Amino acid sequence: MNGAEVILQTAAAAGIEVCFANAGTTELPLVAAFDTVSGIHPVMALFEGVCSGAADGYGRVKERPGLTLLHLGPGFANGIANLHNARRARTPLINIIGQHTTWHIDADAPLTMDVESLARAVSDWTKTTTSANELSSAVTEAYLASLPGKIATLIVPNDHLWAEAGNTICAPAPLKFDSPDMTLIKAAADLLRTERRTAVMLGGKALRGKGLSTAGRIQSNTGCDLITETFPGYVERGKGLPDVVRIPYFPEPAQALLSQYDTIILADAKEPVTFFGYFGVDSHLLTKDQKKLSICSGTQNIVEVLECLEDELNTTSASNRGWNLPQGIKPLLPRGTLTAEKACQVLAALQPEGAIIVDEGITSGIPYYPLTAFTPPHVVLTIAGGSIGYGMPCAVGAAMASPDRPVINFQADGSAMYTLQALWTEAREGLNVKTLICSNRGYNIVRVELQRAGIADPGPKALSLADIDHPKLDWVSISSGLGVPAVSVSTAEDLAKELTKTLSDPGPFLIEMIL
Repeated sequence: MNGAEVILQTAAAAGIEVCFANAGTTELPLVAAFDTVSGIHPVMALFEGVCSGAADGYGRVKERPGLTLLHLGPGFANGIANLHNARRARTPLINIIGQHTTWHIDADAPLTMDVESLARAVSDWTKTTTSANELSSAVTEAYLASLPGKIATLIVPNDHLWAEAGNTICAPAPLKFDSPDMTLIKAAADLLRTERRTAVMLGGKALRGKGLSTAGRIQSNTGCDLITETFPGYVERGKGLPDVVRIPYFPEPAQALLSQYDTIILADAKEPVTFFGYFGVDSHLLTKDQKKLSICSGTQNIVEVLECLEDELNTTSASNRGWNLPQGIKPLLPRGTLTAEKACQVLAALQPEGAIIVDEGITSGIPYYPLTAFTPPHVVLTIAGGSIGYGMPCAVGAAMASPDRPVINFQADGSAMYTLQALWTEAREGLNVKTLICSNRGYNIVRVELQRAGIADPGPKALSLADIDHPKLDWVSISSGLGVPAVSVSTAEDLAKELTKTLSDPGPFLIEMIL
């Protein structure tokens, strides 16, 4: 086998099934190898940011590495924004980047770039191969490096891909975790027993079914609250699961929420900080008087840690005391002219059980999450790194990872323009993605931040940098032109009608919501 075939054989043996690709001349051996190596389905994207965002969505949902194939430094650079989101979401993800042939690099050809330095900006593990003979072991290293929720980037010169690389395929070892730190767990249990107002801040896999159920029992029997970061990468949500409160985006409401607590237990979560440095506001949202204790390092299994905490608290056999019982009602369908609030109500009322909600609604999506605590069980993926343009590609990856589940992309119009090429991939692959465009025709977050910065009356030039209304974006035409049928609605009744209809039909569809 040549080097390209060895790479794909090794990846397939590790269980990787999909590769999101935008290849060029340096990756041609890999392009050809997809026809000779079975087990990996190549998915074409028209922009590298779609590749990286789709690999992010795939890895979040599948819990195994998403894989990209990218062309040299410039191709990788085009995907960095969504790799940043993936890293913050703790998504297992592997990039394979083609490099110039080894003897051509010193020629400083037009596409030559310091790819390793670029990769290190968003990668936890980076390697450039030195021969074709190490390709299988290098892919295995990348795979193992990615498993804890890391970004691994393998850079492969073109001549290594063409070269004979033997027939030996390395098999990856299973991921091993460190044992929980019982000293920290006992300390956390003491705090939960003795402190008056406590919260457990959940992150990572603590926000998935088994971790949430354990956290819910701890909550039920200690009276603590459950909170999480503003933009969790993956959170299971709905009836039968405890309601985990997200820390608000803006610092003032975030401080108001967190100030209620004497003690915060960090369960695979970082201490919360503000998104930006605001004058007169401390970067750290917890005060020096509040106690905080982290009970899980990045090398431990947070589910096991929570189970040990539950055992230490002796809550395993105690009653659930209602954390999984409805405490509210499913949102009612609103009527009248569409607003952001009504759009969120319609989505929360109609989303089916098992749905994967990819939320990049930005300001329009703020009302959505609190409405969904007791809706049918579902999953919410959010913009973990804050780099806009993640929603449409992430929805592609989520749909590839779980084709039997409906994926609903609640999507701001401005950020959608960053990676709208994802619609073409949805159409090409026939993915069951329903896109709801929040068409307020502006970067509303910029307007809000101008006000927060004390610029109460911005002039026309400043406002022009928050306005995308001149010319208007015609989302029905844009979507149709990329192969995804679309309609436009301006009332809550029409949105409910169109969403109900499209959820009963397979394949991609877009609804422009005029807000």
